[in-house]
Amino acid sequence: MIVLVSLCAWVYLFFAHGAFWRSRPQLAAAAAAEFPPDVDIIVPARDEAETIRAAIASLLAQDYAGKVSLLLVDDNSSDGTAELAGADPRLRVLRLDSKPPGWSGKLWALREGIAATTAPIVLLTDADIVHEPAHLTSLVAKLTGSRLDLVSEMVRLNCASLAERMLVPAFVYFFQMLYPFARVNSAHSKVAAAAGGTVLVRRETLDRIGGIEAIRDALIDDVALARAVKSGGAIYLGHSGLAASIRRYPSFVDIWHMISRTAFTQLHYSAALLLATVAALMVIWLVPPWAAIFGSGWRQGCGIAASILAALSYLPTLHRYQRTFLWALALPFIALFYMAATLGSAVNHWRGQGANWKNRAYQR
Repeated sequence: MIVLVSLCAWVYLFFAHGAFWRSRPQLAAAAAAEFPPDVDIIVPARDEAETIRAAIASLLAQDYAGKVSLLLVDDNSSDGTAELAGADPRLRVLRLDSKPPGWSGKLWALREGIAATTAPIVLLTDADIVHEPAHLTSLVAKLTGSRLDLVSEMVRLNCASLAERMLVPAFVYFFQMLYPFARVNSAHSKVAAAAGGTVLVRRETLDRIGGIEAIRDALIDDVALARAVKSGGAIYLGHSGLAASIRRYPSFVDIWHMISRTAFTQLHYSAALLLATVAALMVIWLVPPWAAIFGSGWRQGCGIAASILAALSYLPTLHRYQRTFLWALALPFIALFYMAATLGSAVNHWRGQGANWKNRAYQR
């Protein structure tokens, strides 16, 4: 019966779960509007010496016909992030020395940056993202042309080391499985999500939801912002062909920390949800290959069919990251890694360690 449940789950996921596996939509470069609105670009940064120069340079090189203001919010960096960003007269730097209790560091930096700017449209982007010159124009065209409140993109992630080649495409794939982009973009679905590396939002929308203050303690801030905006507005989430992350995850340990930092937060710190999630992941990822290899008769047939659907669903993501289709055979092992990191996140929470990022610890 478990094998049959596994096959039914994959039939649903592949054919009825918002076509989550498709590696689209994706914005193309767009022509400039006749009267392009002013845009404030806000970059929160804490100890980003490795990437900040390239990120800021790409934002200063935007080919946008309207007025653009670029603000770097340096969140008490200790590695000279602000100095490495350069001294271009078009760049302003706002330095923060601390954050109030109850705020995540990134959201406090965004709150201060938004308060220090005035344009009707705000681009929130991370300090490890590099943008093609046409990127801002395409984002604004989508926001204004489709009358949206928020536009976000999953940028292309770095995929150079062995750990990245094995695990990063799967990170994007699992994110799409959690938040099918088609459902995020549908007004008839309550599913909401965004990718924090690139979020374009109207200032009036931020005012409507109560500002960044409304989500000030959210550790998964991009999804929290999207949910708040979609409760009374329209949002878009897609893949980006005009922006990429240059943050490196050279080892498996680095990716483990990235996942475990917020995995248990995603489950609302619930032991019951954790057990249910692990059980469901075992049925989805481990039962099919086990039945395909060790089963017999109809059980083996179900296992093979479920394994084929799983592999086919991963191919578009592998193609996007220019990885061989053979990585699809490793999906059960990759899923096992993510399951272990999720359990590790729960153990860290129960031990009182909580999430930790850039030398800041966050308790529940």
